[in-house]
Order: sequence, then C-alpha cells, then structure tokens
Amino acid sequence: MDTICDDLAAEHDSLDRIVADADLTVATPAAGWTVADQLSHLWFFDQRALLALTDPAEFAVDAASLLAAVKDGSDPSVEQGRTMLSDALLEGWRSDRARLVEDARTVDPKARVPWYGPAMGARSFITARLMETWAHGQDVADALGVARQPTDRLRHVAHIGVGARRFSYVANGCPVDETPVRVELTAPSGELWVWGPDDAGDFVGGSALAFCLVVTQRRHRDDVVLDVRGPAAEGWISIAQAFAGPPGEGRRPGQFSQVA
Repeated sequence: MDTICDDLAAEHDSLDRIVADADLTVATPAAGWTVADQLSHLWFFDQRALLALTDPAEFAVDAASLLAAVKDGSDPSVEQGRTMLSDALLEGWRSDRARLVEDARTVDPKARVPWYGPAMGARSFITARLMETWAHGQDVADALGVARQPTDRLRHVAHIGVGARRFSYVANGCPVDETPVRVELTAPSGELWVWGPDDAGDFVGGSALAFCLVVTQRRHRDDVVLDVRGPAAEGWISIAQAFAGPPGEGRRPGQFSQVA
C-alpha cells in the first residue's frame, strides 16, 4: 500500500502545483465544468473514498443518497465546490486527500472496499483514485495551457485501462469480445510495459501517454499515435474507458494537437 499511496500523493502534488496560483474559474474541456469543478469533483470522491475505507456502513447510506441525487439530475460532486471561494476549496481538497492517503497506508491491500459498483481490493481502490486524479488533472492542464511531463505513474492508469476492457463493452451496450489483445506500451522512462499473450493476433502499441489519454477519454483516438491491429483491438479502442459509470462524451477529433 505504501508504494501506491506514495504515487497517489505524488499525483496530488503534481496537480496542486498547477492549480496553486491559477484562476479556478477557467473553463475546462469537460462541458460546463471549470477548473474549480474538476477539483471539487476530485475532493468529493476523495471524501467518499475515505468514508468507504473507514465506515462502510455509513458509505452505503451516503452512496444511496448520491445515486438518488444523480438520478434526479444533480451533481453533488461539483455543487459542493460551487458554494466556496477558491482558497477554501483548495484547503479542503488538500486536507482530505492527505487524510485519504494516510488512512490508506494502514489498510490490508487485499481488503475489500465498497464503492459504487462491485467492491474493490484496497490497492486497486487507491489505484483508481490515482487514475481519476491524473485524468481530471489532464482537463485542468488543458484548460490552463500547461504541458504536463508524463511519469511512470502512468503504469497504474494503463493497467486499469487494460483491465477495464470488458467493462468498456458492457458500459457501451456492446457484446463482449473475448479475443485476446496484446498491449505493448513504452513508458516515459523508456521501459516496455506489456499485457496479454505474446501470440495474440490483435495488438495495441505506442506510448503509455497516448494509450492513457485514450482510455480515460481525454483525447480522441484520431489525435494520438497508436498502433492498433485487428478487429478486436479496433473495436475495443474505439470505446475504451478506464472509469466507472456510463460512457462519457470524450473529446472531438482534432480538438488537440496529436500526441505520439
């Protein structure tokens, strides 16, 4: 748990350096969301993650309330931040994310943690918080015109993206394609990361950054350089999503410069 918690804290700090002195009212590529909304969303679910780790019964009550609110068309995750000044929002996010990391370090990595879908292993649970922080951090960076330097923390995001392949079909109402796909990604450090059998007929390759931008739907696949071969690989990458919930709107082709 210490390793993933260290990486989550580093991802938090990376985003914090971007927003510390920024105008949080700037619009982001997510329609209707400002930088403040992105931070509010992260803060809200960091709070729920802490609750899930420390009081599962109370989390279940809170989750039912949240799902009812979303069904009625509201979004408490951004509403909480919209009532606050920027300094107070940043202070709240910093305080609760630190508490989340501190508590997570004490948890058995194999413990099951409740969430909005199936319960997750504690290590995977914290890995998902890192993925969310990185993905929403990309929206913030895009809004503020900041070019982030990719790190090998992307391995966590890529691992979720590969593991979520089956979910991507289900979320999009598509038949699940069980055809094996080989994934080979070049890390920012130059290391090669691989998933899937080496004799698979379908293949996805390229930079870890390009892959992670696609599976988090922060770039349209036409705006990244990925080597995608075979119908199963093509079908998956066209709908890939690493995050829970319904499919997002993603990004338009040509919305951003191409990423290699």
